[in-house]
Amino acid sequence: MATSQLTASTISVKGFASFEGLRHSNNVKVPSFVHFKQSGHSFGSFHGLVVKAATTVAPKYTALKPLGDRVLVKTKLAEEKSVGGILLPTSAQSKPQGGEIVAVGEGRLVGKKKVDVSVKTGSQVVYSKYAGTEVEFNGTNHLIVKEDDIIGILDTDDIKDLKPLNDRVLIKVAESEMKTAGGLLLTESSKEKPSIGTVVAVGPGPLDEDGSRHPISVSAGNTVMYSKYAGNDFKGADGSDYIVLRAADVMAVLS
Repeated sequence: MATSQLTASTISVKGFASFEGLRHSNNVKVPSFVHFKQSGHSFGSFHGLVVKAATTVAPKYTALKPLGDRVLVKTKLAEEKSVGGILLPTSAQSKPQGGEIVAVGEGRLVGKKKVDVSVKTGSQVVYSKYAGTEVEFNGTNHLIVKEDDIIGILDTDDIKDLKPLNDRVLIKVAESEMKTAGGLLLTESSKEKPSIGTVVAVGPGPLDEDGSRHPISVSAGNTVMYSKYAGNDFKGADGSDYIVLRAADVMAVLS
């Protein structure tokens, strides 16, 4: 059986130095010194080989209608500068997690009940990282996601103002311990990631098989313990850490 081999000293991928650096419609460029071999035969170099990560919709299509409980989000641009005004390289720019709803599907059936999509066109939303399908439509970056992948509605630039959807919970993370139990000062690298915080806001609750919502068992103001590696992390405008996760990932209420 023929085998293929891709050899190169380095592979340069624009915006791919970390997952945080992923950007919509990335161009993945394979440098000219890459050689393809098959069964020991060299096929030489491929100059200007470009692979597009997003699906591009041809200009002849002027409308895009999501189906079911999917929505079309016009994504925000990645931040090109730091808070201090320093210009960021592509690899350091965070992948956007927010945008504006520009079209919604007709909803879905839950049991025998028709449930409409709970977000409306024009809403500014935040969605789960890595969710959905990237689409370049009308020359602009969009994302098609399921309603359940939308974390909440955010009308400001501060995550503390998020209105969670469905079974999501917004938590302000407790600050890391600065010292050990014996009084030793901890360095930043040795501080354990907290899994305790204060509930800031909760969603209306998940849908049951009859299409009715069940309220979440925690409420704003509760101090809770949650699963350490769950949810999506955010940084507030004041520098505080926040996390948005599902109610099922909240393990206990502390008092």
